[in-house]
Amino acid sequence: MEKSKVYFCDLYSNSENRNMPNNVRKLFDKAGFNELIEENDQVAIKLHFGEKGNTTYLSPVAVRQVVDKVKDIGGKPFLTDTNTLYTGSRTNSVDHLTTAIENGFAYSVVNAPIIIADGLFSRNSIDVEINKKHFDTIKIAGEIYNSSSMIVMSHFKGHEMGGFGGTLKNLAMGCATAPGKQMQHSDVKPVVDKETCIGCTKCAKSCPTKAISMEGRKADIDHDVCYGCGECPTVCPVKAISVNWETDKDIFIEKMAEYAYGSVLEKKDKVGYITFVMNVTPLCDCVPWSGRPIAHDIGILASKDPIALDQACYDLVCKEMGHDVFKHAHPDVNATRIIDYGYEMGMGNKEYELINI
Repeated sequence: MEKSKVYFCDLYSNSENRNMPNNVRKLFDKAGFNELIEENDQVAIKLHFGEKGNTTYLSPVAVRQVVDKVKDIGGKPFLTDTNTLYTGSRTNSVDHLTTAIENGFAYSVVNAPIIIADGLFSRNSIDVEINKKHFDTIKIAGEIYNSSSMIVMSHFKGHEMGGFGGTLKNLAMGCATAPGKQMQHSDVKPVVDKETCIGCTKCAKSCPTKAISMEGRKADIDHDVCYGCGECPTVCPVKAISVNWETDKDIFIEKMAEYAYGSVLEKKDKVGYITFVMNVTPLCDCVPWSGRPIAHDIGILASKDPIALDQACYDLVCKEMGHDVFKHAHPDVNATRIIDYGYEMGMGNKEYELINI
């Protein structure tokens, strides 16, 4: 198989020509994204608007560059994401839109409207048949499915349950409706270390299904009610809650890969991917804070191959830091399984040519 092309622009700048906005536009051109879009295409620009309180999500200025490039071609871009399964500032479209605007994604800044792809309460859903190991059909947000083409803009960082989050996770969780997110999480059940638990009740207050109660001033999780959304480990201030990976540590990651596969199944040769490897925080932008980065800023990468792109980003970070920072941050997670399984399903190629621009 011929190596996939991944285009890379580092963060070294010594002139206006090399500033970040111009670099994004160059990557768009070099990666051939103009070939993905026809005149009057409804183009979904898939990104993560950031939870309220998080500050390391993608820059609206960077997103604006892609919007303008799409318009130059004659496409009709809109910014999009889906509502969250966990409680927070993006659980319904009204709150989600408000958060996006407060985080800088107003039309006057980004030059495009925002459409929350799964509707007001995540009921705008399309069943997509994939016939894979874990799922026969998956639930994809209606307006992502209905869009003519898509540019996927991702922030590369760590993730509590996936090890890392990049392009594939952006597709998997980001294109799924809330029931689809639940389908991916359903095999993952957290457990409480009673000796470490301080009884602060933050986990119980944040649990979307009320599966957590306080027994003797210690958190107790009802696994019959819990659907494994993974929120409680992120809010616990003393790390008393962890995910039980004993029998299913790869299942969650493989389920994400299958959702990523299905999210673009109907868009052959109509999807481009651009990833920002900077502010590499230990957790994803879904948490309402931004942790101290675990790696140096690297640069921006673009490709038509999501497998090659995630692999290149992962390799660059580990090479720069001299060790696998994602394994260090999340030692119980087989992070690269999502890349391997995506490759096994034919989503792309792990072998890539890194082209500096």
